[in-house]
Amino acid sequence: MHELIAGVDEAGRGPLAGPVTAAAVILPNNHAISGLADSKKISVKKREALAGIIKQTALSYAVCFISQEEIDRINILEASLKAMAQAIAKLSLRPHTVLVDGNKTPTVQGIRVQAIIKGDSKIDSISAAAILAKVARDERMLEFDKFYPEYGFARHKGYGTKEHIAALARHGVCPIHRKSFAPVRKILDL
Repeated sequence: MHELIAGVDEAGRGPLAGPVTAAAVILPNNHAISGLADSKKISVKKREALAGIIKQTALSYAVCFISQEEIDRINILEASLKAMAQAIAKLSLRPHTVLVDGNKTPTVQGIRVQAIIKGDSKIDSISAAAILAKVARDERMLEFDKFYPEYGFARHKGYGTKEHIAALARHGVCPIHRKSFAPVRKILDL
C-alpha cells in the first residue's frame, strides 16, 4: 500500500465574522484533477466545480469549522490549528503524513506533520483542502447572510471590506462577529 498523504489548509483567518474553516484531503497518487491551485486565485464558479470533483476523487476528506465564539476565546491562530487537527481526526483513513499550508502545524499524535510555505500552490492535496475549506466557509457565510442581510455577508464573506465596515458602523455588531478583532472591538467600545 502506498503512503497516505493528507493535505491540510484553512480558510477564513482574516474575516471579522463567521467561523474559521479547515479541510483535510487525501488524494489518490494517480488522480487526474486538473486546475488545482491556490483557492484565492480561482473563480468562485471554478472553485465550486473543483470542490465537487475533489469530493468524488478523494480517498478521504473532512471539513471542520471553529466558531467565532471559540476564535474570541482562544485566538485565531489557535482556532485555525484546532480546526486543522479536527479535520485530520475526522478523516476516514489515517494518513501517514500530513502536509499543512503555511509555517505552523497542528499537534497530531502519531502522524508526521510538516508545514509547507505556499503549499496551496505547490502540493495538490493542500490545494484541494484549500478549495474545500473556502467553498464550505463561503456556503456558511451565504447561510448567515439570510439571517443578517444588512451586513452583506453574501458579497464579502465577512472580510473587512469598506461595505462591511460601514454596515458595522450602521447596524452594530451581530452574533457572528468576532468580538476580539480590532474593527469589531472598536464598535463595541463606542
